Amino acid sequence: MGELSTGLRRATAEVHERAHHSTYMAALLDGRLPLSAYTLLAEQYLAVYGALEAAGDALAADPAAGPFVIDELRRLPALRRDVEALGGSVDAPRVLPATAAYVARLREAATDAPVFVAHHYTRYLGDLAGGQVVGKLLERTYGVTGPGALFYDFSALGSPSKFRVRYRALLDGAPWDEIEQRRVADEAVRAFELNIAMLDGMAEATGLPAAA
Repeated sequence: MGELSTGLRRATAEVHERAHHSTYMAALLDGRLPLSAYTLLAEQYLAVYGALEAAGDALAADPAAGPFVIDELRRLPALRRDVEALGGSVDAPRVLPATAAYVARLREAATDAPVFVAHHYTRYLGDLAGGQVVGKLLERTYGVTGPGALFYDFSALGSPSKFRVRYRALLDGAPWDEIEQRRVADEAVRAFELNIAMLDGMAEATGLPAAA
């Protein structure tokens, strides 16, 4: 398979495009949704990142997964502040059925380093790239800055482009043979599918048609 970072980009290209053009994200980026529709998404993220970061804590000593457990990436503290500021529930977030399925898979990742890294890759690199567009949207369309939009603040990492180079080096340096690299790529596709299902659930919950 060669370099894992290259293989992941190739394997996820099609499903990544579908996630980017989901009905919910299209409506959000067009400014067609009330802020409450974003608040519901933040609550889904609270559940997702709670499970993902718990999996990272469980695998922190794993030689392959451990290097990916980077404190500056953690989103859960910011999400808690965001959800509170947006009027959602931190203690009892509204978790949609598709999100619950996503969370269940993330909990399984706590015992499987390649699965964990696949989900880590799809979430955090997405946050560092396309997620920044949503952060700007919150300020421009809804007037939300600071608490409410902290999820998208990665200033603790320094330069995002330099971090992406560092992250690709971590992927390419992971001690996995071709079979395990394929597992990572296959799970990354599954991670995108789980995310798409969650976004389709968001579309339904906010009165939009799910993607075809």
